[in-house]
Amino acid sequence: MKEVQIHERLPLTRAIPLGIQHLFAMTGATILVPILTGLSPGTALFCSGIGTIIFLLLTRSRIPAYLGSSFAFIGALTVFVKDQQNLASAMTGVLSVGIAYILIYIILIIFGTKWINKLIPPVVSGSVVAIIGLSLTPVAMSMASQNWIVAIFTLVVAIIISIYGKGFSKVIPILIAIVAGYILAWVMGLVDTTKIIASFSTPVVIPFNNFGTYNLDWTAIIAFAPLALITMIEDLGHMMILGNITHTDPIENPGFNKVILGNGLATGAASLFGGVPLTTYAENIGVLAITKVYSTFNLWIAAICAIILSAFNPLQVLIMSIPTAAMGGVVILLFGMIGAAGLRTMVDAKVDFSKNKNLIIASVIFAVGIGLSNHGVMYATIAGIFLNLILKDEKNEEIN
Repeated sequence: MKEVQIHERLPLTRAIPLGIQHLFAMTGATILVPILTGLSPGTALFCSGIGTIIFLLLTRSRIPAYLGSSFAFIGALTVFVKDQQNLASAMTGVLSVGIAYILIYIILIIFGTKWINKLIPPVVSGSVVAIIGLSLTPVAMSMASQNWIVAIFTLVVAIIISIYGKGFSKVIPILIAIVAGYILAWVMGLVDTTKIIASFSTPVVIPFNNFGTYNLDWTAIIAFAPLALITMIEDLGHMMILGNITHTDPIENPGFNKVILGNGLATGAASLFGGVPLTTYAENIGVLAITKVYSTFNLWIAAICAIILSAFNPLQVLIMSIPTAAMGGVVILLFGMIGAAGLRTMVDAKVDFSKNKNLIIASVIFAVGIGLSNHGVMYATIAGIFLNLILKDEKNEEIN
């Protein structure tokens, strides 16, 4: 399959379905965070669209990434929104995350980004990328377990189209699979169409009920701001994956500092509308890996569609009616592709695992990243960086 590069634009007849595919890939996770924490799913969709546009503008459309709701903040949001009913303090916390990102951006401007590649060699980056995907697979399995018949059917359709699809169908396997899974779920009586029909009585809604609701609460700031480190490390891992997939180096061009600034301003904007902190999404990177279509124009379309979707009630309800199992089927493939991309990074870099240093670094990263359910990727990345710094390179000496 011919690759479509970042700067290329396909005709709208192809770009729009590809953009909608990206929309479908991120929607399940993006609306799940507000559902769990007591916020509005429509607001989350709106903020993801606005945030992605801000990100694309700041990175000059050179990074094909979509920004969605971050799972790292579920605990903090639950405490302030669901438990305390204190939206103003929660949004102050979300804003503090955006400010933390901007502070990190300033540090990167001062010290540059070239040190990142020295600090994080392929054995570290490849292992971290692998566990980003593999550590997410329990989420995929949990979603799929809602109905294994629907999930497996959806997964099989995605695989078949990816390998045997002809023409344009081969670049939209996720979209086709979700539609097929939805139809099967509807036939099995798992889709509640009454809500979809009722939604036409109120076709247009305002996607947010609060604007600029803040309350200076240091407890919220302390609860939220340090978690920016987690999403920053996620961003770094995702940029490594994107570089591997698209044969570019987004850490150097347009620069990881631009990625951090884009994410920070996007999260700050989300706080204005009552949204959740944003982060680059592995699901959409998985779509890129499967389709080999890297055009950022498709991400623009996905962002605009998300904003429209957030205001058009019937479409919003239709998307939210997609069975969890159907989404679970496709994210099994998407997250698995992320894990495979990490292994490919190490293969392409010819990482020598006959050296104990490389073997130890990869072993610890995999064990910590997969073994810890809470922020395992962050701790694994820190462990990998630390081991890379303190362990000496082995000399090639023959043993007589």
